[in-house]
Amino acid sequence: MKPARFHYHDPERVEEVLGLLSEYGEDAKILAGGQSLVPLMNFRLARPAHLVDINRISSLAYVSEQNGMMLIGAMTRQRAVEKSELVRRRNPLLVEASQYIGHPAIRNRGTVGGSLAHADPAAEWPALALAMNATVVLRSARGERVVSAADFFVTYLTSCLAPDELLTEIQVPCLPPESGWAFLELSRRHGDFALAGVAVWLKADATEVCTDAAISLVGVGPGPVRARKAEECLRGERLGEKLFQRVASIVSEELDPDSDLHASAEYRRHVAGVLTRRALAIAQSRAGRNGGAGQ
Repeated sequence: MKPARFHYHDPERVEEVLGLLSEYGEDAKILAGGQSLVPLMNFRLARPAHLVDINRISSLAYVSEQNGMMLIGAMTRQRAVEKSELVRRRNPLLVEASQYIGHPAIRNRGTVGGSLAHADPAAEWPALALAMNATVVLRSARGERVVSAADFFVTYLTSCLAPDELLTEIQVPCLPPESGWAFLELSRRHGDFALAGVAVWLKADATEVCTDAAISLVGVGPGPVRARKAEECLRGERLGEKLFQRVASIVSEELDPDSDLHASAEYRRHVAGVLTRRALAIAQSRAGRNGGAGQ
């Protein structure tokens, strides 16, 4: 298949992009890594009249830290996050999850901003953003707004990003010192979309009592799913296998996934619980002075 006809734009500055989006609105699509958009265009599931290529805007590709926050430009390649020593030191959960995204060739082109804007419920970055209480910066000719990940994702392949807005940055808190983390997912083959997945981080005191935790799930809803009832079950309790089993059961009970050709809803609920239990055990093993993040 080949895409339908479109007008190609190759701006060099963010301001040019915002002008084009303001002019063409819903008739325009942003081309970043193209790993999701180009296949959709080839199958003519997406037929933008105007394609706005932002690959020449190098100012949108960066990873930095400021006031306990990882600042990641929208054009930062997923592979760059995976290989970043700064990210590995300050938020290794992002590095671990990045290794599940497709294959290296995909990660070399795919961008963080593109993954978030595409809002695929089976993608890793939306779940990471939700687990970390991240925020995204959205710019348009009308101005700038900062939106929490909880408010950004709406439903399948849909976010609150307006047609004239450009996602320019994701702001991800660093993992708390001495916290533990884990990311696990199950797919039919490595590199396929996840049938189910989970991002977990937790923190415990000296007596192994959980003081804070987050659990975010992949592929089990119309968007990334935050398991808040399960998180509440963890807080104030001593970490251990019995607790993790109880939390896993709550996760499975909370979910209402769809069935499709790849997996039934029942299977996805079961796998999500199993992965949550395993991820919590891994996170516990990594927590503390000798294994935690933020060292």
